[in-house]
Amino acid sequence: MPTVTSTNSAQQHQVLDPCLLGRPVHLLPQFAAQLTDDLAAAMRVAGARRYWEAFELLAVDFVRTPEPGQAGRWLGFAGSAGAMAFSIGRAGLLSILNYRYGRRGQAPGPAPDPATVKVTATEERLAVVLGQQVCVVLAQRVAANLARAGQGAAAIAAAAPIQPRPALAPVAGSWTVGVTLRDIHSGEPLTYWITLDQALMAAVLQGLAPERLRERATRQSGVPLGSTLQVRLDGRLVSKEITLETLFALKLGDIIPVSLGRAQVLLDESPLFSAAVSEHNGTLCLTSFEDTE
Repeated sequence: MPTVTSTNSAQQHQVLDPCLLGRPVHLLPQFAAQLTDDLAAAMRVAGARRYWEAFELLAVDFVRTPEPGQAGRWLGFAGSAGAMAFSIGRAGLLSILNYRYGRRGQAPGPAPDPATVKVTATEERLAVVLGQQVCVVLAQRVAANLARAGQGAAAIAAAAPIQPRPALAPVAGSWTVGVTLRDIHSGEPLTYWITLDQALMAAVLQGLAPERLRERATRQSGVPLGSTLQVRLDGRLVSKEITLETLFALKLGDIIPVSLGRAQVLLDESPLFSAAVSEHNGTLCLTSFEDTE
């Protein structure tokens, strides 16, 4: 996949996949911005707020697939439009657990050290719940874009329920969305990742592609090509031939006598019309156009 963003500002290179040429990969930041708004809204919903109320959403980007060991266990989710894999670092997951199940009415204590805490069934269930929440939000965004693009059948497929499924760790180069949050108490960052398979990524791009076409159609619908195609016309008011000796002898203040007749109107240096020169409110104008034979 092309790297749309990179955390290393000195290495922000975009690698083009030949299979994606002609597809609106440049619009992926627009999809990330849409998903940012969707996830922020979903975090405020009553059912999700109990997990996310201590966190602030900072950024959503298409990023490099995390290295093994950087992410936690990968969980699989799938719908009719394609499959996703979700992963959250264990430190972040334990931090959410700490807020979610801390003693009610008291400030949470420091987040536990993953190296000293055994993996529990509660932790595993929470990872599935969080993964399904964010994967549903992403699928709904894909469905909304497809519906707006007039792809009704594809939109219905993308809106189908998202269910857990077995997952494998994504290979390097997979399409990956990185979501960065901040603990509002400690200021510590929390990141989770969602990878998309090729079928779902095709649906993402399909929902974005018509955006450019709709903008063009809005500008041009019902308008003849001739009324929108712009060309540059140059008006040549006067020309005079003089000798090279006279040219080099010119000094400041010298006057070159000319007679102003009809002007030439040129399109890309080719004579198109002749026109009379007139004056209107102190401005020279061309009028009385005649075709140049």
